[in-house]
Order: sequence, then structure tokens, then C-alpha cells
Amino acid sequence: MITLTEGAIQAVGRFIASSDKPTGGLRIEVTDGGCSGLSYGLKLEETAGGQDTVIDCGDVKVFVDPLSLPKLDGMSIDFVDSLEGSGFKFTNPNAVKSCACGSSFTTGDNGGTPKTCS
Repeated sequence: MITLTEGAIQAVGRFIASSDKPTGGLRIEVTDGGCSGLSYGLKLEETAGGQDTVIDCGDVKVFVDPLSLPKLDGMSIDFVDSLEGSGFKFTNPNAVKSCACGSSFTTGDNGGTPKTCS
């Protein structure tokens, strides 16, 4: 199960409200890249894919593809707004290593292909 804090739900709600196209939920995915090998991807989507797991997080629906789900299971996502900047913070129990930027990680079974963080 993936959970979003109240701060994350509110932030996604603001992004959905300001979107110029219909949005049904937030897609969370794992992609190859980042300095630790795997990166988190977030984007608004109109509908879930046929094989997606759909997680109901109050006002927000989360869509996760079957390849990403095992690497994200148990993860919590928060939205932090501070003087140093704002953005999503990922707490992933499957990550055995994370980079300083917080958006790149490695799991025990898949390290991915490291790339330079941007």
C-alpha cells in the first residue's frame, strides 16, 4: 500500500485544480535513472491503465503500474514546503540506498542504471 500524507493530498489537489486538462489521479512510477539507479516519477493522468493498481487516498486517486508497485509498496509520500524549497518527500522501505536529492534510490533486487542527477 502507498500512502499520501494530508500535505501531499492537498498539494496534488492544487495541481489537479490548476491543470488545464481533465485529471482522474496521480500516477506514481519507477523509472531507470538518477544517481542511485531508479527514480520516482509523478504525473497527473486522466484515467488509470488497464493493469494499474488504483489506490484511493481521500480526494486523490493514485495509479501504479504492476512493474513499479513492488518497488513502492509500503511507501509514504509527503509534501514539504520550507525555506529551502518545496516538493514531494518519499519514504520508501524498499530503498536500500538513496541519493542526497531524495528522488533516486536503489532496491535490494534492482539497482537500475545510475545516471547523473539533474
